[in-house]
Amino acid sequence: MDKKTQEVMFSSKNDEWETPRAFYNKLNNKYNFTLDPCATHKNHKCEKYYTIEEDGLSQNWTAETVFINPPYGDVSAWIKKACEEYTKKGATVVMLIPSRTDTKYWHNYIMKYASTIYFVKGRLKFGNAPHFAPFPSVVIEFGDPRPSMRFFNNPRMETMERA
Repeated sequence: MDKKTQEVMFSSKNDEWETPRAFYNKLNNKYNFTLDPCATHKNHKCEKYYTIEEDGLSQNWTAETVFINPPYGDVSAWIKKACEEYTKKGATVVMLIPSRTDTKYWHNYIMKYASTIYFVKGRLKFGNAPHFAPFPSVVIEFGDPRPSMRFFNNPRMETMERA
């Protein structure tokens, strides 16, 4: 991979990638989200949300159904928080993140605690971006109420259309 491709794939001038509305609606129809802890006043997807100033990582998500499209510069902190809220407090958490299966957070949290991993077919076009994302996306679900569907304590894996 050349240097220019690496710069595009692994860095950004903007750490906030606004979730495509149609894609969010598809997820919300399934989960009925109650909290968006990674939002701005302009792009929040739920009535209850936290901005960067309110620091969603420090808030309690107990008994919420949470949608997270985290700042991609610190995905691991959000995944750790999602696992804690799911395993210790009973929150259902659904995350839209880059598919980076080679990272420590993928193996330490997602493969151990996720209920379902949905690999998104194709690339998403975030917010008002002129182009599709330079990386594949994945939806991670923590909190499937059907643990019997899990295979040897590993997450169920599926694919999902963009919208």
